[in-house]
Amino acid sequence: MSMKKDEESGLSAYYNNKSTIIQEARVFNESNVSPRKCRALLTRIVYLLYLGETFTTQEATNLFFGTSKLFQNKDSALRQMVYLNVKELATMAEDVIMVTASIMKDMQPNLEVIYRPNAIRALCRIIDPSMVQGVERFFKAAIVDKNPSIASSALVSSYHLFPSAKDVIRRWVNEAQEAVNAKTSTSYFNNPTNSGYLPGGSGYLNFSGTAQPQGPQTLPSTSNITQYHALGLLYLIRQQDRMAVTKMIQQLGGGKSGSGTTLKNSMALCMLIRYAAKVMEEDPNVQKQMHDLLEGWLRHKSDMVNYEAARAICEMRNVTPSQLTRAVNVLQIFLSSAKPALKFAAIRTLSALALSQPAAVATCNVDMENLITDPNRSIATYAITTLLKTGNEASVDRLMKQIAGFMSEISDEFKVIVVDAVRSLTLKFPAKQALMLGFLSGVLRDEGGYDFKRAVVEAIFDMIKFITDSKEAALAHLCEFIEDCEFTKLSVRILHLIGIEGPKTLNPTKYIRYIYNRVVLENAIVRAAAVSSLAKFGVNAMDGTVRKSIGVLLNRCLDDVDDEVRDRAAMYLRVMQDEPLAQTYIKDESMFSLAALESKLVAYVNDPEASNVAFDASSVPKVSRAQAQQEAARPSAIDTIVAPAPTNAVAAPVRKSAAEMQSAYADQLAAVPDFAAYGPIYGSSKQPAQLTESETEYVVSCVKHVFKEHIVFQFNVSNTLSDTILERVAVAMQPNDVGLTEDFILPIASLSNSTSPQVVYVSFTRDSPEEYVLGSFACTLKFISKEVDPTSGEPEEEGYEDEYQLEEVELGAGSEYIIPNYANFSTEWDKLEEDGTSMTETFSLSSMASIKAACDSLIEILNMEALGGTENPASTSVHTLTLSGMAVGGGGVVLARCRTTFSSGQGVTLELSVRAEQEAAARLVLAAIGG
Repeated sequence: MSMKKDEESGLSAYYNNKSTIIQEARVFNESNVSPRKCRALLTRIVYLLYLGETFTTQEATNLFFGTSKLFQNKDSALRQMVYLNVKELATMAEDVIMVTASIMKDMQPNLEVIYRPNAIRALCRIIDPSMVQGVERFFKAAIVDKNPSIASSALVSSYHLFPSAKDVIRRWVNEAQEAVNAKTSTSYFNNPTNSGYLPGGSGYLNFSGTAQPQGPQTLPSTSNITQYHALGLLYLIRQQDRMAVTKMIQQLGGGKSGSGTTLKNSMALCMLIRYAAKVMEEDPNVQKQMHDLLEGWLRHKSDMVNYEAARAICEMRNVTPSQLTRAVNVLQIFLSSAKPALKFAAIRTLSALALSQPAAVATCNVDMENLITDPNRSIATYAITTLLKTGNEASVDRLMKQIAGFMSEISDEFKVIVVDAVRSLTLKFPAKQALMLGFLSGVLRDEGGYDFKRAVVEAIFDMIKFITDSKEAALAHLCEFIEDCEFTKLSVRILHLIGIEGPKTLNPTKYIRYIYNRVVLENAIVRAAAVSSLAKFGVNAMDGTVRKSIGVLLNRCLDDVDDEVRDRAAMYLRVMQDEPLAQTYIKDESMFSLAALESKLVAYVNDPEASNVAFDASSVPKVSRAQAQQEAARPSAIDTIVAPAPTNAVAAPVRKSAAEMQSAYADQLAAVPDFAAYGPIYGSSKQPAQLTESETEYVVSCVKHVFKEHIVFQFNVSNTLSDTILERVAVAMQPNDVGLTEDFILPIASLSNSTSPQVVYVSFTRDSPEEYVLGSFACTLKFISKEVDPTSGEPEEEGYEDEYQLEEVELGAGSEYIIPNYANFSTEWDKLEEDGTSMTETFSLSSMASIKAACDSLIEILNMEALGGTENPASTSVHTLTLSGMAVGGGGVVLARCRTTFSSGQGVTLELSVRAEQEAAARLVLAAIGG
């Protein structure tokens, strides 16, 4: 409904007023009901609900039961409106279950009425999960009904009931399969159920045929939409069984040519293609079979199916150019289509593919160049941005001229796409940076909103970061931009960047004028940012005259009307006179991990024993400012608009950072009363350790949590068997000569497929809390197994004890006891030489095939932060890797210097030097490598 309530006036506003409608609802109670009046009133009720109007529970209940009195009326159109209102009001009214019998009367299989599908849809909203089994036979009969409207309504209702009644609806799989394979009539006149053309007739024009049911009949559908609904339900039932889903796809796929498929509905085929893409994503072993099916669908008569198959192939993981050939050919044909929707879909998919396979898309360049002048500017924008990704260095100049010609004709949304494409091209061809920078500076002066200006500024930021030759010219353009920038956020960001990059240039003093102009002319937020930027020039200036001039400018800021500006000026004047303060507040490239800081503060506030002790900030790990920016950075517009996420990745959860995972674990354990006295968590595993294969009947992973005096093992257990329930699930652990004593096990009372995963906790006490315990545990999953009765869905009373052997759990040094921590390596290394403990050992890593492999293994095993880009060796024979971490439980900072040499005959030789605040922490690092 596009009409808004505030646009209604006069009689219309009164007529559709909630109070008026509630008063007029008395018409439902009249002895002589007028179907026309009631239909009009019911339509107004539905109209209000669709506008977002809310009824109180009492109002909804009164309307609901007033409407239910119309079940006695024989008018078919009225009965349809009654069911529509019953369905919409059921979620707001009380005691709605009382009308179940009336609805089920209209669901009888032998009843040929037009409102039977409406009754099925209404019943889905009325009944609760416990009643689904009672109406099972009605739904089964409706699913296989020859009338498509009835079958579709039953299938869609089953789909909505599935989350609350999985076990019952899983038994309807045969009916759903029959609905998928059903062959519907393609003509109205040859349908035996509709041979009576005239009402009450016995044949066409009453000349022949058998007697037909009285009343209005629904026309049969020729769209085969029932197959689409049935396929959705069939997948929902089988989605936990990958083999069954694969078999279903192969059966319905119709072989390599696709011509043998029983699916006639294009939407059903598109859905099947998406299921095939998902199976390929989850199981690479079937990629060849699925790819053959997808290629067969490329020759289907429906453009919708052709496009969906081509897109699925383009989004395949690790797809090869040869596999893309036919899909790209289909998309290339669509580029010449007369339908704008087809052209837009094809160019959008090719644009996304060009990010990873530009050579494959380059064959379409001629067709895409023809689209640059397309009247649909959305298509033209995608065409030119795709050409920018697939073109070579020689075509850049020509493309940039064409872009400049239509930038003024497109909206800001598509300008952002163009700017991001130009940014990618600049990084691809650094030699063209002058041309690109000229284009970006030009559009920066054009009119536009915040998102557009931000995209241009970020593109220039990337040029400064990755193309050194463009730095001074880019900074000059940014300085000119802030002279008349209307967006405070952008001014602040640019001033911050100038403060970082400006002092590193050959002539830093030329930027000071632009910065001080902001102090004079801008609002308080920008003035404060300008003061901070000036201070960076003063601290980093090598020339004493420059430092003195900066001091004069900051002194003038002490008279500013805003207290933030005055306070910053006063602080930075003090910092400029004290080198240690300058090192801490300006030159230091590290900062606290905000997620870890929040977690530590929450634990500190919630710990009653910590009220008399100051918060220990040294226990909070640090990250570099670049890392913090990466964690907080939003995806660029080119990632979210030009390259849409694959359909099989839409539902994927957002990957959490390590600090966020630690915080989530802390919240989870805080909810368990048995761990309330354990105090704050020192550290948790970086990633769950998988103790079983993902395809086995029981899937188990383990996360380890370290407390001051305890270690808790968290076992995440999933039961993949739908016909078995596990009770009293526990994990028996046998430690191998480690200093731990088992406290207790918190088992799972009952575990089914629908309630998986659940958690088993095993708690141990550390015999010597000051020591870092290392070792391995033999683990066995123990439980009582009970079969589920397929008819009743209830487990049998008597089960049997069983056990399942798991992989060993390792308690190592890295993810349990050491947290990555950013540090200035040279400064901290020299400091720990005097104040800490130093140890050195040499190891032979003969199994390592290269220095790069050794560096990756060391970072993973020790769970420490690689510093200064040393994780990427510049030489294949000699390399030094520097690592920084923090030992939990007050172990302090730990630094490691890993000098490696590689010989083809002997592998990698490692000299590991460790310096730490505590001796135990240094020994922990050596033990992690030496075992």
